[in-house]
Amino acid sequence: MSLSRGAIDLVGYMAATMTTISFLPQLIRVVKLRSAREISLGMFLIFTTGTAFWCAYGIFTHSWPVMMANAITFVLSASILFLKLRFDAEHRTDEARESSAMGMRSGR
Repeated sequence: MSLSRGAIDLVGYMAATMTTISFLPQLIRVVKLRSAREISLGMFLIFTTGTAFWCAYGIFTHSWPVMMANAITFVLSASILFLKLRFDAEHRTDEARESSAMGMRSGR
């Protein structure tokens, strides 16, 4: 079976679109819940770095689909990573305040 170049490109564009927009539901969920505790920090650090390298690869090879898909994916995954760091820090601060308040109430 032989596919035309247009058909092959269409498959590539569909793959790029689907893998790129797959981050939207997670980003929306993190924003709505103001929590990203269940998200792996290590995974998102590695993934976000990887998308930056893929974007660079797209630039070096003059591949617009690779460059654009990974640039958008980088922005989405970096947003999730930023919110994870922010909300995790807020959560730790809230826990410390609660712990301190409980200590004061118990006379410690």
